[in-house]
Amino acid sequence: MRNDSISNFHEKRKDPKISNNDKRGRVKTSTDPYIEEAGMPEPCRCEACGAVYHNKRWYIDADAASLQEQKIDRSVTCPGCRKVHDRYAEGYVELSGAYLWQHEEEIRNIIKNEEQKARVKNPLEKIISMERQGDGLMIETTEEKLAEHLGRAINKAHQGELKVTWADDHAICRVAWNRGH
Repeated sequence: MRNDSISNFHEKRKDPKISNNDKRGRVKTSTDPYIEEAGMPEPCRCEACGAVYHNKRWYIDADAASLQEQKIDRSVTCPGCRKVHDRYAEGYVELSGAYLWQHEEEIRNIIKNEEQKARVKNPLEKIISMERQGDGLMIETTEEKLAEHLGRAINKAHQGELKVTWADDHAICRVAWNRGH
């Protein structure tokens, strides 16, 4: 009886109206103009950062070690490095407050460490710039999820006020963090 109810459940879930773009009621994610829908020739290596493209995915971690050892004749510039070059930001993080400048070195280290951890999962997640603007620190990222991740990591480590806003089409994420003292 139980197996029948499970198979009936799975049959009911094969509703043609439900697609991968509609998971959990989220708004359809935007298309990235830097990622070719058809993919790239494989395997290839980014001449700027050394990431390897294989099986329609970019790698820099140990999983790509065997690919790194292979002779890869094709050199390209990965979408992440092209976004850095073009200063095409999808994420903006604005840090402010007196506390920021009292703990600047520690906060910058958190940002760099979190970027490196994120790049292991997705080599296209990069910081485009990190510049002081007036009394704040403005960070631009190639991927919107990286901006949100950086804001949450800083807030977790140093508390403060965190505000994350997404564009309606999820193409851009703006993060504001502030701690006065």
